[in-house]
Amino acid sequence: MTAATVKAPVLEARGLTKHFPVRHARLGATGAVVHAVDNVTLALPGSGITAVVGESGSGKSTLARMLARLLQPTSGAILLDGAGLRGQTRRAYARQVQLVLQDPFSSLNPVHSVRYHLARPLKVHGLAGEADLDTAVSELLARVALTPADQFARKFPHELSGGQRQRVAIARALATRPRVLLADEPVSMLDVSIRLGLLNLLADLRQRDGLTILYVTHDIASARYLADTITVMYAGQVIESGPAPIVTDSPSHPYTQLLLSAAPDPDRTQPPSMLGRGAPPNLIHPPGGCRFHPRCPLAMRVCAEQVPPVADLGNGQTCACWLHVPDRTEEQSRPLSADQAGKGAAMTPNSP
Repeated sequence: MTAATVKAPVLEARGLTKHFPVRHARLGATGAVVHAVDNVTLALPGSGITAVVGESGSGKSTLARMLARLLQPTSGAILLDGAGLRGQTRRAYARQVQLVLQDPFSSLNPVHSVRYHLARPLKVHGLAGEADLDTAVSELLARVALTPADQFARKFPHELSGGQRQRVAIARALATRPRVLLADEPVSMLDVSIRLGLLNLLADLRQRDGLTILYVTHDIASARYLADTITVMYAGQVIESGPAPIVTDSPSHPYTQLLLSAAPDPDRTQPPSMLGRGAPPNLIHPPGGCRFHPRCPLAMRVCAEQVPPVADLGNGQTCACWLHVPDRTEEQSRPLSADQAGKGAAMTPNSP
């Protein structure tokens, strides 16, 4: 599902970095930090859907929370319509950028009705008077296909299915009439049978309302189905980006190839080939050079020594991998031995 045209970015991350201090239970601050997100640049074009893909711990959700201003970046900048956020209040920003959390079972207060959840942001932001609240709530429920609206408005979260709860969470985010929706793994905790309905809802919101969407997921197959652009993250860094069909049909980074080999494929006749080894790195002490090199079956000496530059592969596809830097020396191109690469146990990736 792709948009016909790509518009200028509505929301941008430029060099965003987030390091979490490590604290000891008895000794307090240790001076060490977790490198959760390092120097990530991302642009969300107007009325487009951008997917951020990666396994658990890759920094996807931390990035989304920084874009929602729930986390303060260690460094870097967030731009809205090309301008910085200095002087813009959180409330004003929240009216334009909303976050939908992963777990619909905990994101809704169990003691309040659906009407309360949807009416509260309307009141806080002054978007509906008391006399108009019921009409506004009904319109929000209709937008997420929860009808008849008057019946759902009276229900409590425990009376809804997981998919219905997530639709209420999306309706609550839409209450402020945002321009950008940050969806942090919105379908990962739902039954497979109802995930497609939520994905189609997000696609419909883009087509009908011109909403700009960031779709965070570990499922590269759903990213291909929903998104215009896919950005792949590994160990806090962006390693590949490009149009969704190109990234999934012609992946250029070995890690992207690993994700695709682990994705379910009904047409696959042979067991998937897991091209790699080891496990994700310790982000308190991340590997030097390319962070994927301890797991990469194609790792060269230069991969362990230097951070790879971002190569432009054409057609909007970019990749941070030494395999796409042609002017390497013979010494740099020498394959790493298993010991040099830090060979670990057989790879057991988080299956998308």
